[in-house]
Amino acid sequence: MKDLTKMKESLVNYVEELDEDNSIKLAKEVLNEGIDPIYLLDLMNEGMKRVGKLYDCKDYYIADLIMAGLIFRQVLELEEMTDFFRGTYDKKTGKIVMGTVKGDIHDIGKDIFRYMLEAYGFDVIDLGVDVSREIFLKNVEKHNPDILALSGVLTSTVDEMKEVVNSLKEAHLRDRVKVIIGANHLTHDALKFIGADAFATDASVGAKLCREWMNAENGQGVKGNV
Repeated sequence: MKDLTKMKESLVNYVEELDEDNSIKLAKEVLNEGIDPIYLLDLMNEGMKRVGKLYDCKDYYIADLIMAGLIFRQVLELEEMTDFFRGTYDKKTGKIVMGTVKGDIHDIGKDIFRYMLEAYGFDVIDLGVDVSREIFLKNVEKHNPDILALSGVLTSTVDEMKEVVNSLKEAHLRDRVKVIIGANHLTHDALKFIGADAFATDASVGAKLCREWMNAENGQGVKGNV
């Protein structure tokens, strides 16, 4: 019997070190050992968070963030992972419109969030980066999503997030869609100021919350703000 605990620790370290080959190889091994694919996502996300901290400390560069995202995507595309999520979420979980708000061109965190949502069976409409409130509003009207997800790495994006929510209110669309905001700098005070339903500083937490919302919509859970 292999030491699964050591394998888990090594996997997180490999992701942190941007070791593509060993990350993929070990991900396959832990899956063969019977690890829950959802737990594997959490391990990958922990590695991604470490990469993000190294970037914040200027030890890593944007190319390193991109590399980490590619590793994450390749693990999600492993046959064992796609088979699991296809079998678990054979029907679409829900629909999400998402994007990085105007004034911010960061997309790594947004992309990781999207990967996880897609694995959970969500239909995701990704509007990209530097998205204006008008474009968000237009796409909420067009696609009628269950959830609108706003991303923004820069602290200055708090004001823009608030304007997007205000635009939904002015168009009488706010009551038709849940709004989740995502960034490391967000707090409960920022959530209250913006007027969103929830915030997440972690892609895994945010994706799970979106699933909980959809379960609640289907009578399987309790709705509530975070």
